[in-house]
Order: sequence, then structure tokens, then C-alpha cells
Amino acid sequence: MNITSEHIDKLFASFNGMRVMIIGDVMIDAYTEGVVERMSPEAPVPVLDVRKRYNRLGGAANVALNIKALGAEPYICSVIGNDLKGKKFFQLLNENGLETNHIAQSDCRSTTLKERIISNGKQMLRIDQEDTFDLTDEEQQQLTAIINKTVHSEKIDCIILQDYNKGVLTKSLIEATIALARKENIPVVVDPKKKNFLAYKNVTLFKPNAKELREGLAAEDNNSIESNTEKIQELLQCEMVMTTLSEKGIIIRAKTDSTEFHHIPAHQRDIVDVSGAGDTVLSVASLCIVAGENPFNIAAISNIAGGLVCEKVGVVPIDKEKLRLEVKNIYATNA
Repeated sequence: MNITSEHIDKLFASFNGMRVMIIGDVMIDAYTEGVVERMSPEAPVPVLDVRKRYNRLGGAANVALNIKALGAEPYICSVIGNDLKGKKFFQLLNENGLETNHIAQSDCRSTTLKERIISNGKQMLRIDQEDTFDLTDEEQQQLTAIINKTVHSEKIDCIILQDYNKGVLTKSLIEATIALARKENIPVVVDPKKKNFLAYKNVTLFKPNAKELREGLAAEDNNSIESNTEKIQELLQCEMVMTTLSEKGIIIRAKTDSTEFHHIPAHQRDIVDVSGAGDTVLSVASLCIVAGENPFNIAAISNIAGGLVCEKVGVVPIDKEKLRLEVKNIYATNA
């Protein structure tokens, strides 16, 4: 990356006021923290002495938190249950200063909750409560109406499709949203899951991880990331494919320069928890796309952001100022 300190400052300032629609599966991330000092006499399992319980926004809602933390305006479009967990979810949105007007509730669904049991800073167990079936026709029509109205009333700069395979992003909803975005000339950024992996045609950026890319293509284990990337880009005709490689960093390939791969290695970090890192990577990449950054810069800045949130326990949004300074420290030519 050949980028000046001034350019980095202008880039981060440009995030302020961008309007981003996030469509996908939202959830509550619950945490039960404590200390294990003995084994149960009833079974060979540890006994957790609970010290703290708390809830955070997860899934597509964590993407919204990251978008807000970066200075942009998020609009979450989703469907949750008309249940106690749904009330808690709305409460969390209000506590975090996020709007609730674009989320539908259904008597036919359960609001997703993932509870992590943590001892001495390490995750011991996760307990999931969720529905994973597709939206009903009625629910999909309701969400589609919300999406269409929001796109036309809020002057959306970017649409993020955040898929956790919980049923909100059906194949028909994906296709209709992409068609709407193309008509309105709005970039679409995708974090896919296996179920509808090949439905995301003609998007701006497609961001799987290496495992999702291999499984989504039903590719051989010995296939290279490069060959899998070429194949998915040809199948989906997307402008960019950016694959996260965990401790090996990120690789990106753009249609405008399809012969060249940019591999950005991960930076040395004290990794505590990888939960939510993909949400952060996607959020930063989306705003960089709206700002007109080139593929290498998009991947390089997103790579740093993903690493930074892994230094924290649990799902947490990015610290914008810390990210800006880190990007300067690593890449600026006159920092």
C-alpha cells in the first residue's frame, strides 16, 4: 500500500454520514462469565462459579454496531420473534443508539440467542436458541416492503447482506435485493453462508472465509485459494472476492484486475477471541468501497480491523480511532 497519512485521515472522515443498510440474521450474544475451581460430583464436568452475565448485539446487528462505530448511519432490516428475547433485542438496540423502525416481528419465529459460557477469559461452551427455517411468504413480503421503502427514502450508499443461515436471507429475497441495488446503483457487499452460497450473483464484494469458499463450491481440499476464488468470481460475476484466511490474513481479487491476487498477511496480535471478526471486516470493507478505495487498500484496512477486534473477549465493534492510528502506523508513507 502506498498511502499518505493525509489520505488515511480523509478516508476515515469520509465514513461520517454514509448510509448503510444491513439485511440479514440478527441475534443476541449472551455471556455468562465465571471461574472454574472444581469438578462436579454428579458428572465429570467443570462447575462454573458465575461472576457476571451480560448481553450484546450479534449477527447482522453487530455489523450495524461496527458501521455506527465507524461514523456511518446503519439501517438494520430483519425479522425477529415476537417473544421475550425480541423485547430484549429491541432494548439492546435502544441502549446502543440504533434505530428499530426497519425490523419486523413474527409470531412464527424465535429470536436467535447464542449464550457463551466463559471461564478465566476462555470460552467453554456455547448454547444456541434459534429457528433456521426460511421466512414465510408473508414475512418475506413484509421485509421486502421495508427494504424497498428504506432504499428510496434514506438515500442508501451501500447494502450489506449478512447471512448466518437463520432464514432471513432467502434465495428470492437475495435476488430481489440485488436487482433493486443494481437498479439504484448501490454497491452490495456479502458475507455468505453455505445454503444460498451461489445466489449472490452480480454483487460488488463477496466475502467468504476459506472454509466457506471450499464448501460452497464443493471443491477438493487440495484446491488452492486462488483457483477457488477464480471459480466463484466466474460463477457469480462479482466485482471483488475477498477471502478471509484466519491467521494467514486476507486475499482479494478484483474483476478489473483479474490476473492479480493481493494477499495481505495477518499482523502479529494477541488473539483472545475471533467472534465477530468477520462482521468487522465486512463493515470496514463496505465503507472503503463507498469511499472509492482500491481493492488492495480495502483488504489491507479490513485485515487490520479484523485483527484488532480479536484482541477483545466477546463480540465487540471496532474502535475507529485505534484503527485509524494502526493503519497509519503500518501503511502511511509519512506517518
